Amino acid sequence: MNSLFERVHRLDTLAFLWLHVTKRFPYRKSVRWISRTGDGHLYILGSLALALLEPEHGQAFLLAGILAYALDISLYLWLKNAIKRDRPAMKIDFYEAWITPSDQFSFPSGHTAAAFLFAALVTSFYPTFALPCYLWASMIGASRVLLGVHYPSDIAAGALLGSGAAMTGLYASSIIWPTTGAL
Repeated sequence: MNSLFERVHRLDTLAFLWLHVTKRFPYRKSVRWISRTGDGHLYILGSLALALLEPEHGQAFLLAGILAYALDISLYLWLKNAIKRDRPAMKIDFYEAWITPSDQFSFPSGHTAAAFLFAALVTSFYPTFALPCYLWASMIGASRVLLGVHYPSDIAAGALLGSGAAMTGLYASSIIWPTTGAL
């Protein structure tokens, strides 16, 4: 099993280096801005606004979000500290990330997990907004690789973590509050 992780890490490093060494894009400001939209403030403001202003599903959305984010953050912290995968700048001697990450380890991407969680919740309650939400979540994930703080597999793991936490939060909220919920 260890050799599988080594192969994944080798492929991740090659993809990371291909992107950063071969493709030199002038995208720093826009990528930082996209990444910052995933810092959490929009999730809180959006969820509270829906709870206060949208009478049909707003409060159910907030409840599902609270349950899902509680699970997401718990699993995210556990995985980060159990796996302890160094960030690219720590493993690649000649590389320096464009931003300073908030923690030491890279697997999974917390920004990506939160973005996919939010996209899954929005899609469940308001399916019309599925495409823009998932595009935005994908852009947040890509921005984390482009900023040099994550490998591609960190993004994939974050997307799975966030989506799974959203589905679990939706299920749990439907048990707690069965009369209103996702579509």
